[in-house]
Amino acid sequence: MQAVLGKVGVGPSKVLHDLSGKTALVTGGAQGIGYEVAKAFSSVNARVIMVNRKEEQGTAAVKAIKDEMGAGANVEWVHCDFGNLKEVQSVFTKIREKEDKLDLLVMAAGIGANKFALTEDGLDRLFEVNWLGQYYATNILYPLIRKTSMMPAASPPRIMMLTSELYRTAPSNIRFESIDEINDEKLGPNELYARSKLAVILGIKYGLFERVIKKNGDNVFAMAIYPGTVKTEMQKQWKEAYPGVTGKLLQLAAGAISRSPEQGAFSTLYAATSPEIEEKQWNGAYILEPGQLGKENSQVNPELGANLWDLSQKIIKQKVGENAFVEWK
Repeated sequence: MQAVLGKVGVGPSKVLHDLSGKTALVTGGAQGIGYEVAKAFSSVNARVIMVNRKEEQGTAAVKAIKDEMGAGANVEWVHCDFGNLKEVQSVFTKIREKEDKLDLLVMAAGIGANKFALTEDGLDRLFEVNWLGQYYATNILYPLIRKTSMMPAASPPRIMMLTSELYRTAPSNIRFESIDEINDEKLGPNELYARSKLAVILGIKYGLFERVIKKNGDNVFAMAIYPGTVKTEMQKQWKEAYPGVTGKLLQLAAGAISRSPEQGAFSTLYAATSPEIEEKQWNGAYILEPGQLGKENSQVNPELGANLWDLSQKIIKQKVGENAFVEWK
């Protein structure tokens, strides 16, 4: 069985393959791109776990999917604040212990460009929510993903984390060497956002792929995904990030070239289900559009990737505890 994702103005038409027997987890799955991904997975028979922060959004998302797909749709919602590492540990450890398998992991939760502020962990919130919290969730879930990859007749599980072409505007002096550097109050909203999205590309390519999947010979694929400029609640954050006329103009400009959330989900759905990913061995890849790789800039390099990976692990051990981190081997 295949479901065709129709072309709606902007964005290509793609085919979503049947996911019967597959389990998918989508962070940010109750709204925007994440919701469209979760709904599409459900439409082709996957078991879907949506994770996000607001209960009212989660409840509404589950109801909407069941109303559209039927009461038998196997979908549920779980609360988690990715700006709280101890909560990430608790929530995703429970999921790992409860679930028998995990075939698809989509990290679609995130914050748009916004002013500097600290999380409960005392970290820049864009860095923690857009990268670190979801990196830690992946770490906790990885034993379950590896277990799934070893099941008889299993296709390789796939891990996808959303990024942005705005990563190209990240400050040129980024080193990812310390918490003090991460908590640089002098960085503007776009710089904070761009840095967090650069972290996603680095973390997927030089961390998860090079240091884990490739090193251990795991039958798992990991990709950074660009959904395009998408008209979601994130666009409203431009007005918060840049009060006054500037913010309004930025929001209007983004809206004028934006795709719908459905169209924004196409690249992720392609990465999650297309056989081309395995055929072309696009592991650790940055996917710009369905069937198209993004061209990475000079900041996507092994040194920065190693710095980010080491710092991320160091922060988690410092904030949650020495035994909080799950060994990748």
